[in-house]
Amino acid sequence: MDTPTLLAHLHHHDTALSLPRGAFLRWDDADLHRAAHTGDPEGYALLGLAPGVRPWQRARVLLQILAASQAGLDDRARAVQARVARVLTLGLPPAHVITVLLALRRLRANHKHTTRTALRFVLEHPAADALIAARRPALRDCFEHALGTATARGCASRIAGGDTASDYLQRRLLRFLTHPAAAPARVRALYNADNAAAAAAAGGPAAVGEPVLPVDTVRERPATITATNRGDIAATLVHLYRGGPAEDLYAALGRYVGAAAAAFPRFTGTVALVMDASASMRGYGDREWAALSQTAALRMVLSQVCARLEVIETGGDERTPRGATDLATGVLDALGAGPDLVAVVSDGYENVFPGDLARVVASLPHAGITTPVVFCHALFTGSDDLTLRRPAPALPQRGFWHQDDFAELLPWMFGHCDAGAPWLRAALHDRLDALDRQADTLTARIAA
Repeated sequence: MDTPTLLAHLHHHDTALSLPRGAFLRWDDADLHRAAHTGDPEGYALLGLAPGVRPWQRARVLLQILAASQAGLDDRARAVQARVARVLTLGLPPAHVITVLLALRRLRANHKHTTRTALRFVLEHPAADALIAARRPALRDCFEHALGTATARGCASRIAGGDTASDYLQRRLLRFLTHPAAAPARVRALYNADNAAAAAAAGGPAAVGEPVLPVDTVRERPATITATNRGDIAATLVHLYRGGPAEDLYAALGRYVGAAAAAFPRFTGTVALVMDASASMRGYGDREWAALSQTAALRMVLSQVCARLEVIETGGDERTPRGATDLATGVLDALGAGPDLVAVVSDGYENVFPGDLARVVASLPHAGITTPVVFCHALFTGSDDLTLRRPAPALPQRGFWHQDDFAELLPWMFGHCDAGAPWLRAALHDRLDALDRQADTLTARIAA
């Protein structure tokens, strides 16, 4: 599995899955998803939970892991896929999940893990009553595909006749559920519009268009972006650069950096950070110190996350940025440290020998150097115009302007090197554990 390519695709490709009437499922990147799943089923499923993945890409991951057979997978991989499927059915908009389940019906894909996930979504989703009232025909089709039409209608007929816990229902339906007590009423609602309306009116979550489990933290963009509302670390650095009370600010800085680094597992490899400290990084006016403080914040977090971090400054230094930008020489110096990854952090203005970085990077493979090099854009806002700020267009590039961007930036960076593979898997396992705990709390509250 080509992790950097797949991760970039998951972050940027947001075309919807669609099911035209009488036509095949429209899934424009199916081959990429199938190949990634075949190469590493567990790692592929975990990547669906990476920060910043587009909702329709997460829907594709859900579709792929439900459509594929689990024959040959070990217990660990099966458990990871089941947990990811559970998180995604709660963390995606319900309409996306319904599209996935109907796509499985169109593909005639049905396995035991598919049946379990579909039934738990239809009958145990926290907003199940409202969903059934709003999308009853579609959910009934999902229910019948999961069990088989004859079995599903047989279960519905027995429930309508008053049977709620017979051996037949236990073997055919209830054994797939976590909280079977609510199933009979919802099955009746699937086959009776009056029951569906009554169940929806009885209460419970009714926001059928929104996910009930937030996979990514919702970020509110400030109305006005300044040098001091880009995260606690950068804001503290700006106050230090401007001559604030050093003792108190350094104490706060240590706490903020420690808290930010604690969100990530330890990276056991070596990162060489080429840090642009030229005059342009200081900025001016309202933007003074914005880019440099955010770059320094990244450096401080990496210093605690990485077992070994080599920092190569070009121009001046963090406290006294000066001079022009010579990124190419910085990359050559960084490679001398024998790192697993070289990360160039700059605002993108290369003004010593324009184009030199691109030429040096292009020559590295011819010299037998295979160390991955990535370019991290220090931005003022997420919508900066980078037309004249791409000194090496062939390099993998990603921008960041806020401390919260580190959650996406670090997996992207480490995903480019072999030493980053175990780090990325550990980080995503931690993320899955946290989301799983939230899902447990959510479903337990609804069941109660």
